[in-house]
Amino acid sequence: MKATYRPVLKQVLEEIFNPSRPECPDIEHTSGGLTDLLKTGISMFMKVTRPHPSDHPLLFLFLVGGVTPSELRLIREVVSTHKAGTQVLVLSTRLLRPADIPHLLFRAARLSPDIGV
Repeated sequence: MKATYRPVLKQVLEEIFNPSRPECPDIEHTSGGLTDLLKTGISMFMKVTRPHPSDHPLLFLFLVGGVTPSELRLIREVVSTHKAGTQVLVLSTRLLRPADIPHLLFRAARLSPDIGV
Protein backbone atom coordinates (compact mmCIF):
# COMPACT_ATOMS: atom_id res chain seq x y z
CA MET A 1 0.00 0.00 0.00
CA LYS A 2 1.29 3.44 -0.94
CA ALA A 3 1.90 5.90 1.90
CA THR A 4 -0.23 9.03 1.75
CA TYR A 5 -0.35 12.22 3.77
CA ARG A 6 -3.66 13.23 5.35
CA PRO A 7 -3.56 16.42 7.42
CA VAL A 8 -4.84 16.11 11.00
CA LEU A 9 -7.41 18.82 10.32
CA LYS A 10 -8.82 16.80 7.42
CA GLN A 11 -8.95 13.66 9.58
CA VAL A 12 -10.90 15.48 12.31
CA LEU A 13 -13.35 17.01 9.83
CA GLU A 14 -13.94 13.66 8.13
CA GLU A 15 -14.57 12.11 11.56
CA ILE A 16 -17.14 14.83 12.28
CA PHE A 17 -18.99 14.34 8.99
CA ASN A 18 -18.72 10.54 8.78
CA PRO A 19 -22.28 9.22 9.23
CA SER A 20 -21.10 5.67 9.98
CA ARG A 21 -19.28 6.79 13.16
CA PRO A 22 -21.88 7.11 15.93
CA GLU A 23 -19.42 8.73 18.35
CA CYS A 24 -16.32 10.83 17.81
CA PRO A 25 -13.88 9.99 20.62
CA ASP A 26 -11.56 12.92 19.81
CA ILE A 27 -14.31 15.55 19.97
CA GLU A 28 -15.95 16.87 23.11
CA HIS A 29 -19.66 17.61 22.90
CA THR A 30 -21.17 20.49 24.84
CA SER A 31 -24.94 20.46 25.29
CA GLY A 32 -26.66 23.28 23.51
CA GLY A 33 -30.23 22.94 24.69
CA LEU A 34 -32.59 21.08 26.99
CA THR A 35 -32.97 18.10 24.64
CA ASP A 36 -29.20 17.71 24.22
CA LEU A 37 -28.69 18.17 27.96
CA LEU A 38 -31.21 15.40 28.71
CA LYS A 39 -29.60 13.08 26.15
CA THR A 40 -26.15 13.69 27.62
CA GLY A 41 -27.30 13.33 31.23
CA ILE A 42 -29.39 10.21 30.67
CA SER A 43 -26.56 8.59 28.71
CA MET A 44 -24.68 8.15 32.00
CA PHE A 45 -27.34 5.71 33.21
CA MET A 46 -28.83 4.30 30.03
CA LYS A 47 -27.54 3.47 26.56
CA VAL A 48 -28.56 6.69 24.80
CA THR A 49 -26.58 8.01 21.87
CA ARG A 50 -25.15 11.45 22.37
CA PRO A 51 -25.74 14.03 19.67
CA HIS A 52 -23.27 13.81 16.80
CA PRO A 53 -21.29 16.99 15.95
CA SER A 54 -22.64 16.97 12.40
CA ASP A 55 -26.27 17.05 13.64
CA HIS A 56 -26.11 20.82 14.09
CA PRO A 57 -26.03 23.16 11.06
CA LEU A 58 -23.31 25.33 12.65
CA LEU A 59 -19.80 24.07 13.44
CA PHE A 60 -17.28 26.03 15.53
CA LEU A 61 -13.62 25.23 14.89
CA PHE A 62 -10.95 26.83 17.06
CA LEU A 63 -7.40 26.25 15.83
CA VAL A 64 -4.75 26.96 18.45
CA GLY A 65 -1.44 28.24 17.14
CA GLY A 66 -2.76 29.72 13.93
CA VAL A 67 -4.33 28.74 10.66
CA THR A 68 -2.95 29.01 7.13
CA PRO A 69 -4.97 30.02 4.06
CA SER A 70 -4.50 26.49 2.66
CA GLU A 71 -6.07 25.04 5.83
CA LEU A 72 -9.03 27.40 5.40
CA ARG A 73 -9.39 26.14 1.83
CA LEU A 74 -9.18 22.53 3.08
CA ILE A 75 -11.98 23.20 5.59
CA ARG A 76 -14.18 24.67 2.85
CA GLU A 77 -13.53 21.71 0.52
CA VAL A 78 -14.17 19.00 3.13
CA VAL A 79 -17.37 20.64 4.39
CA SER A 80 -18.75 21.23 0.88
CA THR A 81 -17.95 17.60 -0.04
CA HIS A 82 -19.52 15.95 3.01
CA LYS A 83 -22.31 18.29 4.18
CA ALA A 84 -22.80 21.32 1.98
CA GLY A 85 -25.46 23.06 4.11
CA THR A 86 -23.26 23.34 7.20
CA GLN A 87 -21.96 26.73 8.25
CA VAL A 88 -18.45 26.71 9.71
CA LEU A 89 -17.10 29.42 11.98
CA VAL A 90 -13.30 29.17 12.08
CA LEU A 91 -11.56 30.87 14.99
CA SER A 92 -7.81 30.93 15.51
CA THR A 93 -5.10 32.60 17.49
CA ARG A 94 -3.67 34.09 14.29
CA LEU A 95 -3.65 33.91 10.51
CA LEU A 96 -0.31 32.47 9.46
CA ARG A 97 1.57 33.58 6.36
CA PRO A 98 4.10 31.31 4.65
CA ALA A 99 6.93 33.50 5.97
CA ASP A 100 5.74 32.94 9.57
CA ILE A 101 6.39 29.17 9.56
CA PRO A 102 10.24 29.20 9.43
CA HIS A 103 10.31 32.02 11.97
CA LEU A 104 8.13 30.06 14.40
CA LEU A 105 10.12 26.85 13.93
CA PHE A 106 13.64 28.22 14.19
CA ARG A 107 13.46 31.04 16.71
CA ALA A 108 15.64 30.49 19.75
CA ALA A 109 13.06 31.25 22.42
CA ARG A 110 10.42 28.74 21.28
CA LEU A 111 11.57 26.05 23.73
CA SER A 112 11.86 28.22 26.81
CA PRO A 113 8.68 28.47 28.89
CA ASP A 114 6.79 31.75 29.03
CA ILE A 115 6.40 32.29 32.77
CA GLY A 116 5.89 36.04 32.59
CA VAL A 117 9.18 37.03 34.23
